[in-house]
Amino acid sequence: MWIRLMKSDMSKLLIARSDQNQRRFPRRAAFIIVSYTVNEGSFRDIIKNIGATGIFVNTWRRIAAGQSIQLRFPVFDFDNTLSISGTVVRSGPKGFSVVFDHPIEGLICKEGRFPEIVHESERKSGQ
Repeated sequence: MWIRLMKSDMSKLLIARSDQNQRRFPRRAAFIIVSYTVNEGSFRDIIKNIGATGIFVNTWRRIAAGQSIQLRFPVFDFDNTLSISGTVVRSGPKGFSVVFDHPIEGLICKEGRFPEIVHESERKSGQ
């Protein structure tokens, strides 16, 4: 009986955890240089995926989860840099995830299509 309760409790815990990890909006693959400031300092790394409510930053740096972050990066064209704040919600050996304080309205999928975004391979030298 104790084992059954244990299994049931574990199942509930896993379901609750997966619900917490559900994103409100989809993300898409990205390759965008981001500048950011956290408790550990100010850095530049690469956004690997992006959505209306968050990003994943690819880095070797250990950035602590739970802290505020200020980010600056282009989204729709290189001449317009977005400044946005958020919270580091997860951190691991390949990088960290950020949830924005407010969604980026232009990144909300409409009619099942993700809006076009910049890619570093398209950046002209000197930008």
